Amino acid sequence: MYMHVLVLICRNYKGDVDMAEIDHFMPLLMQHEEEGLLCPVLSHGSVHFMWIKHSNLYLVATTNKNSNASLVYSFLYKLVEVFTEYFKELEEESIQDNFVVVYELLDELMDFGFPQTTDSKILQEYITQEGAKLEVAKSKVPTTVTNAVSWRSEGIKYKKNEVFIDVIESINVLVNANGSVMSSDIVGSIKLKTMLSGMPELRLGLNDRVLFALTGRDKGKTVTMEDVKFHQCVRLSRFESDRTISFIPPDGESELMSYRINTHVKPLIWIESIIEKFSHSRVEIMVKAKGQFKKQSVANNVEVRVPVPSDADSPKFKTSTGNAKYVPEKNMVVWTIKSFPGGKEFLMRAHFGLPSVENDELEGKPPITVKFEIPYFTVSGIQVRYMKIIEKSGYQALPWVRYITQSGDYQLRTNV
Repeated sequence: MYMHVLVLICRNYKGDVDMAEIDHFMPLLMQHEEEGLLCPVLSHGSVHFMWIKHSNLYLVATTNKNSNASLVYSFLYKLVEVFTEYFKELEEESIQDNFVVVYELLDELMDFGFPQTTDSKILQEYITQEGAKLEVAKSKVPTTVTNAVSWRSEGIKYKKNEVFIDVIESINVLVNANGSVMSSDIVGSIKLKTMLSGMPELRLGLNDRVLFALTGRDKGKTVTMEDVKFHQCVRLSRFESDRTISFIPPDGESELMSYRINTHVKPLIWIESIIEKFSHSRVEIMVKAKGQFKKQSVANNVEVRVPVPSDADSPKFKTSTGNAKYVPEKNMVVWTIKSFPGGKEFLMRAHFGLPSVENDELEGKPPITVKFEIPYFTVSGIQVRYMKIIEKSGYQALPWVRYITQSGDYQLRTNV
């Protein structure tokens, strides 16, 4: 049985795919789902459907060529981002209530199959949600659409010129049941909140190992960044020639760059666990957490998530700090520690009853996972050496830097 699909809105940019082809999408999707073979690209004859799901909507792109899939998916996710900026919630109702605006946006976001202006801040300058304003706004297209700096408007003014730089590193760690680190890496992101007047030129300096080698400097700690991705504002040719990160920033909040550091990471919060299961009787859990980072640093909002059997009941807890609670819908104990200083050790004990009748279902062995955030600290040792701000009016601007390390995919496997 195939469910009926309602096509809310569509736009045929090139006219090389029949509009009726979309009728094949939902039956194909359902068929693949039933067979357990669901994948992000579905094909019917020579037509390929690339799709994503957001709440109760499917956003589908069709092509009959060997298109660049990465570009198509980036565009679909950008659609979600732009529509969410406009309508707060992207769902069936918000599309139906804003047909005119959605069509206007679809025409500006892409032209003849090529992405165009995808920055919602710029789009909001000339596509508004009020029909009357729409006509007035359309008569004067902002210069941002026609000039080289499409991500920033002219004439921005602030009383106080500042830029806030957040260096956020997420640690991914997988530890096996014997306590050996199987895999680890650091995924970093440099985010900006720019409150600068005019059209400032910014230059960011990091302790980049390649840069130091190019310039013959070898002072202090340096980092080797891989998989570096930049916001479109960064001059790539300049970075590739001399590793200078120079750019005219977007106004407000943006992600300037992301990177990966492929290095052996010592788990910052080490977990030792003893989980004893007494058949038809009880489960005894003991978890020890140790902060393996500098004593002057503090991890905030730490959550240690310990899996328990799905048929466990009657929980009892004892903790040396923080509090533990049973979350039956997720079959886990969540031990929360608001403030966890470096070098400290804490203990949590849990006791659960088990029913006298054994649960026949074979359960997997989910790992213990840990969530945390450590401010004023980076594992890699990356540093913002300088942020130069140059603007033709010559104003003085203040750069502020904040470092944060947080858990990414942080798993420790157990024997039970």
